[in-house]
Amino acid sequence: MIGRYSRPAMQEVWSDARRLALWLEVELAVTEARERRGQVPAGVSRRIRERARLDAKRMETIEAEVRHDVIAFLTMVAESVGDDARHLHVGMTSSDLVDTALASQIAAAGRLLHEEVVRLRRACWDLAQRHRRTPMVGRTHGVHAEPITFGLKCLLWSEELGRDLARLDSALKGCAVGKLSGVVGTLAHLDAELEREALASLSLTAEPVANQVVQRDRHAMLLSALAVLGGTLEKIAVEIRHLQRSEVREAEEPFGVEQKGSSAMPHKRNPVRCERVCGLARLLRAYAHAAWENQALWHERDISHSSVERVTLPDAFLIADFMAHELAEVVGELRVHPDRMRRNLEAGGGLVFSQRVLLELTAAGLARDEAYRIVQGSALKALDDGESFRALLERDPRVRKALPGDRLGRCFEVEPLLKNVDTLFARATEPPA
Repeated sequence: MIGRYSRPAMQEVWSDARRLALWLEVELAVTEARERRGQVPAGVSRRIRERARLDAKRMETIEAEVRHDVIAFLTMVAESVGDDARHLHVGMTSSDLVDTALASQIAAAGRLLHEEVVRLRRACWDLAQRHRRTPMVGRTHGVHAEPITFGLKCLLWSEELGRDLARLDSALKGCAVGKLSGVVGTLAHLDAELEREALASLSLTAEPVANQVVQRDRHAMLLSALAVLGGTLEKIAVEIRHLQRSEVREAEEPFGVEQKGSSAMPHKRNPVRCERVCGLARLLRAYAHAAWENQALWHERDISHSSVERVTLPDAFLIADFMAHELAEVVGELRVHPDRMRRNLEAGGGLVFSQRVLLELTAAGLARDEAYRIVQGSALKALDDGESFRALLERDPRVRKALPGDRLGRCFEVEPLLKNVDTLFARATEPPA
């Protein structure tokens, strides 16, 4: 992923330097386990650790000749380690090394991403609490429906992010798996206990039954979880973009003092950060599709998945991390306009209370269809002619007869429609601090 959409800590996890360091750790985990069994002379592992020099440039030069990255790695290590290098990679195949190290990279990347999503979820929760009772119009099909609170909108985001975290954690656990079972997964050269011991030193478990690779349904589930997370982030960003439209202007992205929105139009404050999140979500969905394609390999393994994963796994984590961080800042500094929310809620002279009027008319004895026609007639006239919905109803003799006194007026009160907001908040789960 280009630097524009990459944060340093996640970049470091997926750097060549980290990858090669993990490759060495996997090799040493096996060598140390063999040394404890007396299969390797005492002191070999320590000397390898002290002497090994990882040189990515040198490895590239060797790989250009041998056309095999793991062989190039082992050759590069041997140049600094000397004769002890013969004890490395014994009984292993390239995928034992690569897939096991990849599992460690995924675990490290997952921890960073988890923290960032938790931060975003907390920002949504805090915003929800601040605006628990801030009324605004709810919209379905993009059209005014009934009143909600802005806090409920943000609470919904927090809840969905909680489910995203559960899916992410489950998928990460599924990928915390390595293998040292050899070229076709039969443990022909390293026994199961040594595999378990070596992997445990890397905080991994063994693929119970492998062929030459850790099975790619695990990675497909991980990329799917990242794509669904991306969908949630896009959902939040799309909502903020809609709320920032000039005709709505109920909430806005933070806008810096020195920030400029357009090279041509000085008045512009565009939701560029949310638009960026929406665009990057498309990549996460594409990467999930690629991961599904990687599940079906020939026989005990082919290499068609490898080139894909060199792009998709680092990029997916870099993108998701960037998106979560970007959105956490937007939500944490969101400019909210309660007065504009109230103004939009009251637009149309109370159209958002049409259901309450309908229910009151039926409670007063009118047939539902008759009551519906009465309310709809006034509502559509208000929409088309710009008149007040409430005023039209007040002039209708059928309504005056059915709802005498202030009974009609009480239909246009916001609070009764929000009476269970606290109940909904009580059903939600507060994220960790």
